[in-house]
Amino acid sequence: MLRVLYLMFAALILFPVANMVVMADETAPRAADSPTLLVWGDSLSAAYGIPVEKGWVSLLQDKLGDKYALVNASISGETTAGGLTRLPDALETFKPAWVLLELGANDGLRGIALDEMRGNLEQMIKLAQEAEAKVVLIGIKLPPNYGQVFTDKFEAMYAELAKQYELPLVPFLLEGVAEDWDLMQADGLHPVAEAQPQVLENVWEVLEGVLTTPSSTPASGYSPASHNPAPAPSPPLPPAG
Repeated sequence: MLRVLYLMFAALILFPVANMVVMADETAPRAADSPTLLVWGDSLSAAYGIPVEKGWVSLLQDKLGDKYALVNASISGETTAGGLTRLPDALETFKPAWVLLELGANDGLRGIALDEMRGNLEQMIKLAQEAEAKVVLIGIKLPPNYGQVFTDKFEAMYAELAKQYELPLVPFLLEGVAEDWDLMQADGLHPVAEAQPQVLENVWEVLEGVLTTPSSTPASGYSPASHNPAPAPSPPLPPAG
């Protein structure tokens, strides 16, 4: 289990491959005011090493059908600093009703100060809320070889932010996946396609309630037929020493 977790997080650093895709089917009939969900993450949300249509974000689009537009702006190797830099333009372009915020793993692996990481996440939360988007915070866990004090504080940070800003929280994106070799790719670094439904289920357990809450009625959002963004890769990150 520990080896799986370590390799998984190493992969986030060693494979900084851009992968930003508009998941919504641009040919499918869709109301002009369809609300948009913006997934803002790293390789765990970017379908690294598997066909994009097999990733949990694409599976989420299948589950939602044509009632929602789904934009996956996740980039492998992304950090909270990189995400913060890119977010204002994405909010302006896509005008999302919801932002699924899944960042921080690369910060933790690089040993970036938790205060800096937390500050970046807070700024992204505030930017999204100022843009009238609801935020769903998606947590991640670090392997224990980073030290119990650091890993405990890292994990607790997501819960603290969720409480502070009254956000729905997915405690651990890879719950039930990271510890199972059969659900990892042959390189031992990323979840296989067969694991993606479980990843989606971890998200859906929280997201379903968010989308069905009467107070969650969104404003008009992004129309996928009018945008086709090009990938915007982050600068490559060095392997941890």
